[in-house]
Amino acid sequence: MIWSTLINDFKKHLVMERSLSSNSIEAYERDINKLCQYLLLVQLDISAKEVSDIHIKDFLKYIAELGLNAQSQARILSGIKAFYKFLLLENHVSENPAFLVEAPKIRRKLPDTLGFEEINSLLDAIDLSSDEGIRNKAILETLYSCGLRVSELTELKLANIYFNEGFLKVIGKGNKERLVPIGQDALKMLHQYIHQIRNQMKIRKEDSSVVFLNRRGGKLSRVMIFYIIKNLAKTINLKKTISPHTFRHSFATHLIEGGADLRAVQEMLGHESITTTEIYTHLDMDYLNSVIRQFHPRS
Repeated sequence: MIWSTLINDFKKHLVMERSLSSNSIEAYERDINKLCQYLLLVQLDISAKEVSDIHIKDFLKYIAELGLNAQSQARILSGIKAFYKFLLLENHVSENPAFLVEAPKIRRKLPDTLGFEEINSLLDAIDLSSDEGIRNKAILETLYSCGLRVSELTELKLANIYFNEGFLKVIGKGNKERLVPIGQDALKMLHQYIHQIRNQMKIRKEDSSVVFLNRRGGKLSRVMIFYIIKNLAKTINLKKTISPHTFRHSFATHLIEGGADLRAVQEMLGHESITTTEIYTHLDMDYLNSVIRQFHPRS
């Protein structure tokens, strides 16, 4: 049987036999669809019956590399196990390939992913009465809206912000370029910072093309971005260990858990292809923009 038929049968089972809410059923469906998306990404056109424990372990490794923490991985694995338990019960498969797959260990250390309310609390704690406050909010909005690496943020150029189109051109690892959609809140703060603050500054000639500057008109350092985030966390008494990379992880986690396509998230993060050959053509920019609008909490 094809995947869609099995998934629909599983959803009916969850309604009739387990009386789950619509939100819970949608969450199970998203978990299974993520596995299906992954199999397509690695060019494995196989049925549910042909899936092995190796495929599931590789899938978990893949979503971990996208930034999902151990708790999120464990929850997704739980959904896949429930699906295969149902298939086994209905004799659609002869064994459960997920049965012996161990969930990633959830460490006791503080998590490095922020919830949406925590993101909002950090943003709301910024003092917008100062020039640096407006700059700092533009920085955090951009980090979270686009899932950038801290080096990509500090190297962002004015010419690479496409306000009308809603995209940034980002120079990633190995000087590889990619286009990343950016939300309206982030664009609004960027526009305010550039035209009200940055345009009034005395800027060093060598940093004239860089977006984010320090008070002396020079390019912001990576350390300064860490310092800004640490201070904000202290301001709201956040009991988590966070860094600029936390916003990148949160970006990926919130999109994926909201139902965004794995392929689109991989493209926006600038991750290398997961096979030795190109497994997909460059995604349409309108499609990436629609993913951000539909699944990003601040879009």
